[in-house]
Amino acid sequence: MLGYLQRIGKALMLPIAVLPAAALLLRLGQPDLLNIPFMAAAGDAIFANLALLFAIGVAIGLSKDGHGSAALAGAIGYFVLTKGATSINEVINMGVLGGIMSGVAAGHLYNRFNDIKLPDYLAFFGGKRFVPIITSLVMLVLALVFGYVWPPIQEVINNIGEWIVGAGTIGTAIFGFLNRILIPLGLHHVMNTLVWFEFGEFTNAAGEVIKGDLSRFFENDPDAGIFMTGFFPVMMFGLPGAALAMIAAAKKERRKVVAGGLFGVAFTSFLTGVTEPIEFLFMFLSPFLYVIHALLTGISFLIVNSLDIHSGFGFSASALDFLLNYGISQKPLLLIGVGLVYGVIYFIIFYFLIKKLDLKTPGREDEVDGEFSENTSFGGNRDYAVVAQHYLVALGGKDNIANIDNCVTRLRLRIVDMSKVDEAALKRAGAKGVVKISSSDLQVVVGTNVEFVANELKKL
Repeated sequence: MLGYLQRIGKALMLPIAVLPAAALLLRLGQPDLLNIPFMAAAGDAIFANLALLFAIGVAIGLSKDGHGSAALAGAIGYFVLTKGATSINEVINMGVLGGIMSGVAAGHLYNRFNDIKLPDYLAFFGGKRFVPIITSLVMLVLALVFGYVWPPIQEVINNIGEWIVGAGTIGTAIFGFLNRILIPLGLHHVMNTLVWFEFGEFTNAAGEVIKGDLSRFFENDPDAGIFMTGFFPVMMFGLPGAALAMIAAAKKERRKVVAGGLFGVAFTSFLTGVTEPIEFLFMFLSPFLYVIHALLTGISFLIVNSLDIHSGFGFSASALDFLLNYGISQKPLLLIGVGLVYGVIYFIIFYFLIKKLDLKTPGREDEVDGEFSENTSFGGNRDYAVVAQHYLVALGGKDNIANIDNCVTRLRLRIVDMSKVDEAALKRAGAKGVVKISSSDLQVVVGTNVEFVANELKKL
């Protein structure tokens, strides 16, 4: 089940990846920036059709080869499900959950029926063409079922959402803590999707009901942003402070060697909000330190919402999103003040605990043969084919890999025999961390260039 939920989480990343483009168009088109109405309308159209995008994206993400017929089936399934269910009960509003369910069904049906053989007189409708057909029939049955059973489910979901939103600063703090704690399992995307696109409602000037903290923020809901603002002090200042603490705590003779890489991941966190390269440097060295990080994230939400600071993002809580959305944020300068204090707090806590617990953070670990050799170090070798070859050997060869996938920073692998995986060799090849989810599910933390490595690994 854990492995399956991870697949769902990974599949959600494809439709979520379009949000930065949508947010950019929507913001740049506003009167306080470029004042180009058609640009703003174009960005708003993406947010208005998020459920359909989730249906398409999840279907592609779950299909075994990402074929377009899976995407078509996801869209058809979504239309059949939602229109069929609302024809039975017009109060039904399945939101992005309807899109996710349609995408899940379409993805699995594609994997099952994409190569089906039909009699000669029906051969035209066989193979991949059969997938949208069977998807529409399955979703028709589900539409009939959900037309009667979804209203009470919808009420429960709305009540949970209202409780989380109504819990105020405490609710946001719990969300911030859980968001970080779930990262090692890769399940935070599932929770984020509900909070950012489903919980909480706002009626805009056109009378449309907008759901979810992220969507409501870009529709200028003054109460939105409470589930995003708390990430800014952590991603822009806190984790870079942690990276600086690792540099300061490194052995003198190795400090210069690790400083370049750590400055890079710190700047990545500040500029883009991609934090996993830093977090995986200490996540498994000291779970206690990672829990402290999760608690500090929760406390950040507590602080910014207590101060009534509101901001948001299209991709992540980065400097780019902060500057882009400065004009529609509340008390953004105060957010910078909180962030600077957070950077100092992270530096002090991390430096003290790294020294006190003698953690083997970069520059403090025992020497490993080839650790800083450019021939095997990812940082020194940009020939991704060569890097992938090193990974392939460390993973036990091609016969030991049943499936290869990737998210923003990680290889997500299905392994035949976990005992053949050489973790030390993976780290020498440049991996920032290795996560064994189960006896067959493995994640290798590569960094933001993971897609290039994954593509070369698939070729091999």
